Amino acid sequence: MFIATENTQPSFKDFTLIMPAVAVGNVGQLAADLIVSTLNMSRAGYIHTDCLIPMAGNNPYTTCREDAEELHTAAEVYTAAEMKVAVLQIRTPIVQTKSKKFRKLLVSWIKASGFSRTVVLSSSHAYQRDDQQLQGAPLRYLVTPTLLKVSGDALKELGWREMERVSAFPGLTDGSAEPRLYIPGGGITKGLFTDSCAEDLPLAVVLLFCSEGDNIPDAFTLVNHLNDWLHLQDKPSQGPSKWKIPTSWRLLFGSGIPPALF
Repeated sequence: MFIATENTQPSFKDFTLIMPAVAVGNVGQLAADLIVSTLNMSRAGYIHTDCLIPMAGNNPYTTCREDAEELHTAAEVYTAAEMKVAVLQIRTPIVQTKSKKFRKLLVSWIKASGFSRTVVLSSSHAYQRDDQQLQGAPLRYLVTPTLLKVSGDALKELGWREMERVSAFPGLTDGSAEPRLYIPGGGITKGLFTDSCAEDLPLAVVLLFCSEGDNIPDAFTLVNHLNDWLHLQDKPSQGPSKWKIPTSWRLLFGSGIPPALF
């Protein structure tokens, strides 16, 4: 359930919701960090659920000493009201046995909030790509029929490539087997997309094939790709858009090796 930080419940009517799937390389979460930090979004509330591993910590987007000690939790909602954009940032893994329950909670909240569209930022294992998925850029998208009616032309103009359906049994030529949607390492991406199709939700998935490691470059690739569609910030005439890196990224790989060891 969503709990607002203020006494008044915020209105998300006609907002665009951007959220990550907890997937390989945490690329979606890193991209969401860049959006929240760059747009200087304010925290509207948090999602309280037993489906996520509990976590609390300091403000990941702190800009001064005064707000550094704010307590932040596993799933929080940030807004840029003037742009009608909201970001649900998920910081911890989903409890394995409660994935379906969490998807239902998300679908229910999205429907009740009145978002005009939802964009899921996700990733998938690069090494498990089908032959046809090796061609072109490592970026793909999926869109529900409801959102396709509204945004289909815009996505076509961008020249984006839809996520290919692959054979259930690679290497076998069985004419009776229908190609399937397969997103290895994508967490709840496939399930949430399928649920959204069934519930007539306007939802899109923007996905990047990647490997585990330093996934910061992947996050920039994904968020620049998304910016071509949503225009979250103005693109300079030359070079990529400038995204503000949050202070918490200094701790992504720990605080370094203590010199005392040597």
